[in-house]
Amino acid sequence: MLTAFSTALSTLDANEMGIDVAGNNLANLSTPGYKATTLDFSEAMAQTSADGTTQLGMGVAMPTTSRDSTEGALVPNSGPLTAAIQGDGYFMVQDATGNVLYTRDGNFQLDAQGNLLSQSGEQVLGVNGPIQVPSTNLAPTATTAMTIDLNLDAGAAAGTTFSQPIQVVDSLGATHTVTITFTKSAAPAVNTWTYNATSDAGGASVTTVTGGTLTFNADGTLNTPAPSAGTPPVNSTIAITGLPNGAQNMSIGWDFYANDNATGLITQDAGTSASSAQYQNGSVAASLSGVSIGDGGFVVATYDNGKTVNVGQLQVATFRNPDSLIDVGNNEYAVGGYTSAPSIGVAGTGGRGTVVGGSLEGSNVDIATEFSNLIVFQRGYEAGTRVITTADQLTEDTINLIRE
Repeated sequence: MLTAFSTALSTLDANEMGIDVAGNNLANLSTPGYKATTLDFSEAMAQTSADGTTQLGMGVAMPTTSRDSTEGALVPNSGPLTAAIQGDGYFMVQDATGNVLYTRDGNFQLDAQGNLLSQSGEQVLGVNGPIQVPSTNLAPTATTAMTIDLNLDAGAAAGTTFSQPIQVVDSLGATHTVTITFTKSAAPAVNTWTYNATSDAGGASVTTVTGGTLTFNADGTLNTPAPSAGTPPVNSTIAITGLPNGAQNMSIGWDFYANDNATGLITQDAGTSASSAQYQNGSVAASLSGVSIGDGGFVVATYDNGKTVNVGQLQVATFRNPDSLIDVGNNEYAVGGYTSAPSIGVAGTGGRGTVVGGSLEGSNVDIATEFSNLIVFQRGYEAGTRVITTADQLTEDTINLIRE
């Protein structure tokens, strides 16, 4: 009879634990990166009779828990400072005492000093240590290279001119307009144009140091100058000296070819002379306007002049046995006694998953499964109480027999 009591009590304990686990899973249904806990049940050691012919079960052993590492659904458009890992791996964070923890929760934030933090306040680790966004303004960058995509009218009469302005930046961050003027050459050089440069920088001297003449093939493609063999390639150099604001003299390399160094950016086809695109690498001084996390785990600072700068990249750690990590709360894990050494690197390398910026990994809790588990655990608990009630009644009946 006593065995019935102990067996039933083990049932109550095991199913009570199951209800606790299911309740915790349901509570974290919306927790980013949460991994559901599962229970593993096993029977308690059986009691064997002296002659070995009979075994009597002793109930259920206390269940053990394990983590379901199945990947949660991707939740896009979750905010600029969010990131999700698709595949294996964990983000790395460092607490106030220097301990490294691991998490799948990519919901990050910035503090007043520009440190990238987890929601619980730990510093997020990047390739070069804790990630910090510099608060200083972006210094101006002088223009040193430019390109212009344009077409010159093949049917233009000799002496026809076409002017194309391009805005450049000096070393102090001031902008100047450089105007390139193309002039159609007289016959018989029907496929030839000359060019020169002027600037609106008062008092400055503008000269075209190299080049000055363009020739085209019969199909309208650029013939000369030929692609430059230099690094970076330069077909013509525009020099601006004596800037009145005291900025450094400017030397701007002008390349006539695309990145493949074979396709000319300037053509001569039938049609109106016009520019379709232009590029220059200078930028004015700027202030920080926003921070975001992009694909690959790059932390990108955006400035009010439109320029973007990568200020860090998230590290990703993988483990041979991630289920052995110890849950320390706040959606974070610590290395356990049986955990393998982490393999650390950037996303998409060495078997690590990819990082998707602006997204979060949802919880992998399945609400239908958890509700089903609750029903099973409830029924199991009720069955255990029924056994206790029955055993108690039998005990009482036995006592009454002795009294009679």
